[in-house]
Amino acid sequence: MLSRRHSLAVLGSASAAGLLPGAVPFALAAPSTDRRLVVVILRGAIDGLAAIPPYGDPAYRSQRGKLALDAPGADNGTLDLDGRFGLHPSLKPLHDMYRSRELVAFHAIATPYRKRSHFDGQDLLENGTASPNGVRDGWLNRALSLFEGGDRRIGLAVGQTVPLILRGNSPVQSWMPRALRRADDDFLTRLSELYQQDPLLGPAMAEAIGAQEMSDEVLGRDMGKKGKKLRRAGALPNLAKNVSKLLRHDRGARVAVLEVGGWDTHANQGVLTGRLARNLSALAAGVDELKTGLGPVWSKSAVLVVSEFGRTVRPNGTNGTDHGTGGIALLAGGAVAGGKVVTKWPGLSDGSLYQGRDLAPTRDLRSVLKAVAVDHLGLPADAVEQRVFPDSTVAARDRRLFRP
Repeated sequence: MLSRRHSLAVLGSASAAGLLPGAVPFALAAPSTDRRLVVVILRGAIDGLAAIPPYGDPAYRSQRGKLALDAPGADNGTLDLDGRFGLHPSLKPLHDMYRSRELVAFHAIATPYRKRSHFDGQDLLENGTASPNGVRDGWLNRALSLFEGGDRRIGLAVGQTVPLILRGNSPVQSWMPRALRRADDDFLTRLSELYQQDPLLGPAMAEAIGAQEMSDEVLGRDMGKKGKKLRRAGALPNLAKNVSKLLRHDRGARVAVLEVGGWDTHANQGVLTGRLARNLSALAAGVDELKTGLGPVWSKSAVLVVSEFGRTVRPNGTNGTDHGTGGIALLAGGAVAGGKVVTKWPGLSDGSLYQGRDLAPTRDLRSVLKAVAVDHLGLPADAVEQRVFPDSTVAARDRRLFRP
């Protein structure tokens, strides 16, 4: 964590700004919007057919085999959404949000990517174009650049590095739980005095100290998680709890990105128990922590959950699933016009599968991302179309996702 007691880490972050474009220590912000957005990236490709089982599809049980969930009404059965689709039982908190019309579930959705490389899939998910490595900045950073007036450092990256989605010309903040040995307050004071007259490090040090005083006040305690644990889904609830406090604060960030791994379930995926069920439980708990932590500003908030692609329809020989194509996304929040499943369902029969193995994608994820930028964050539609998602006219903005 970039803390008041970790001055060397603060100065190191300042000097590393060239390596991580736009990254600065947690900063005092004069936000140019009162809306909040949290993007949760599930790295490794979530099995959307497990998270949102299409139990009403006639081919569902035969295609999924041992990975199929029971229908609603059975013990530990699917949590019904709309009579055709449901949620995995581990996602019970999200089911409650759906019933209170604070959750939209998207199915058979994907970026324009049609291959199955994690690296290229994640790159395209974050750069917002139609090709991996097409640009060097992220779509969310380009969106932040459209805000006018005030301190534009309203973006917050959570973790050891700034993910591509937040890299670019717009400066963003970064935060992570403390993992370094503490320096005492006397050392910090003397170091601050030493660099006071330095034109580069002096202002950076003063800004970091002032910003950390605010974040220490907001969080109220030291965090003990090591950086490497940020990559696992189980860390999400704790991260969400603290990030929500930073976003809720009137001088805090407004847009945050959380990224967690562990979704690449090639073997022993499990159904009601096991690795995937634990990950889904952590995901639901994390979104629920955001709702609780954002509290009075939840009505102005949205949480977008995305992954690079889906997984195969049929299980493999090790009771897991392999890299697929069509997947899911989730949009939660008090600002969301929820209580619906959005999909043009292609079906799970053999003849309907993409390349004979995957859920066929029928919706472009950029349609949802554009709605987040325009209808939630209030950015100009023309600029979003031209600058944030260039050459994407095939992905028309979905206009039904947020409350008026």
